[in-house]
Amino acid sequence: MNETPEPFALGTRDGLPEGLDALLRQHPREGWQAHPEFGELTRFWLERHLAFREMLSRLEADGRAAQANDLDPQVHAQRLSRLGGMFLEHLHGHHSIEDAVYFPKLVVHAPTLERGFEILDADHHRLHDELDAFANDANAVLRGGGSDAVGRLNEGLERMQAFLDRHLTDEEDLVVPVILAVGEGRLG
Repeated sequence: MNETPEPFALGTRDGLPEGLDALLRQHPREGWQAHPEFGELTRFWLERHLAFREMLSRLEADGRAAQANDLDPQVHAQRLSRLGGMFLEHLHGHHSIEDAVYFPKLVVHAPTLERGFEILDADHHRLHDELDAFANDANAVLRGGGSDAVGRLNEGLERMQAFLDRHLTDEEDLVVPVILAVGEGRLG
């Protein structure tokens, strides 16, 4: 379940395919937090997504500063090691839980959206490849690879930012409306 045909592959799409937005139209983003079924699990999950975006933004900002010689290489290495490790660990764990636990439960309650969950699963595989590349690029910087290594890291972070934001947005647009329609308490 990890192959996604174009034009729905991560990096080529500009949103979920038509037909997968029926629940989103019933439960638009603007009303999520006020919805009676918007609970702690949904809030926590969205906060994790925000944290991933923020960590990636900080990694990108540090990378740009290091490339411009506005950030000491040792400071950059320390931040990259700490934040990069946390980013990798938390994002891998997040995707694993979604694939193994949450997506299968959500599909049971919204079988017409199964194709959307297949797309999200394929995204996780694509993002896994990006995370592996990030780890390799970060390790090259940490081993003292100089400005070339920092440049490769920055290119990868920029690409990952676009992929990750598209994935997280699509995931939120698919998952949160299902939770609101079903209710957090009935997902167990």
